[in-house]
Amino acid sequence: MSRKSAEGTQAGKPRGRPFTAGNPGRPRGSRNKTSLAVAALLDGEAEALTRKAVELAIGGDTVALRLCLERICPPRKDRPVHFSMPAIKTQADLPKATHALLQAVAAGDLTPSEASDIGRAVDAHVRAVELTEVAERLARLEEMQARQA
Repeated sequence: MSRKSAEGTQAGKPRGRPFTAGNPGRPRGSRNKTSLAVAALLDGEAEALTRKAVELAIGGDTVALRLCLERICPPRKDRPVHFSMPAIKTQADLPKATHALLQAVAAGDLTPSEASDIGRAVDAHVRAVELTEVAERLARLEEMQARQA
């Protein structure tokens, strides 16, 4: 056996791949030492800390007030949007719907990201309409073939 082939297969591992597959690091779900230390310090103090934050907020501390309000009423990630969009019953209705969506963005009624989210929902609906149309056409064709046979 040559020297190159002996070096390349040390311990059965191919050359250039000295590590095993996967993540041999920290186990999934484990927490780092700082998080564990902070949790140990705060253990049993949550009620007192919460009471103090509420007292500070009531006393006018704006940072404490913001902290308390964010816990009571967290910021919304999404908001309901209201705009007029025509029904999509066939593929032919799609241009009208997308036009209404673009008009709502142009008028400032929707943000571009909201329109993008709604566009994805419209796309999923259009695919469902297409599949329904294809299934109906297939059923009609099968019925016609059954009559002819």
